Amino acid sequence: MKQIYEDLWQTKLEIPFVSVHAHAYFLKTEIANVLIYNTGHAEEIDNIAHNGGIKYQFLSHRDETGDSLKVIKQRFDSELCCHKLEKPAISPSCPVDIEFSEGNTNLANIEVLHTPGHTVGSVSFLYDSPSVHKYLFTGDTLFQSHEEWQTLVFSGAGGSSEALLESLRIYRDLKPDVVLWSASSGGEVSFVEVTNTQWLEIIDSTKSKLGV
Repeated sequence: MKQIYEDLWQTKLEIPFVSVHAHAYFLKTEIANVLIYNTGHAEEIDNIAHNGGIKYQFLSHRDETGDSLKVIKQRFDSELCCHKLEKPAISPSCPVDIEFSEGNTNLANIEVLHTPGHTVGSVSFLYDSPSVHKYLFTGDTLFQSHEEWQTLVFSGAGGSSEALLESLRIYRDLKPDVVLWSASSGGEVSFVEVTNTQWLEIIDSTKSKLGV
């Protein structure tokens, strides 16, 4: 794993589908260690163990499932967490221990935000780190591909442009310092630091592309 901030590490690049680039993030909070998204790299799971293991694994949505979910749960006796509307798609890969609801939830000092649009149960994670930065983990709700900000509506999983637009409105008020997504269709960048002015410009320009 690569340490990117005092309390945050990024796992090695994975390409779960053709041209899709993905990373997971290991976060140490004052309450518990958390894996955000998913990794299938055995050596990264070993690295997580060397860093104290995890209590929770947070999935932003169903696309982060895989055989590694069971491996991680068995290795660390950790609890798998996702939105209740994503549970039916995730449970066949691994039992879900904690279901997030439509309202905001706080677990391990991480605020869980229901941000549907990509899928019906997509969630985002906001963490105000003692290391000064405020991290926003956006899953596939908002991401960069080849340095262009994009969204993706997965209508087959209950996503919609209207819901995504409302989720972007929620994002607009969050004032993150660092934005970290789950996957993209390419490019070297996997997370970015932003000022509030930049963030507002990103959200407003992305909203204008939705056409709703």
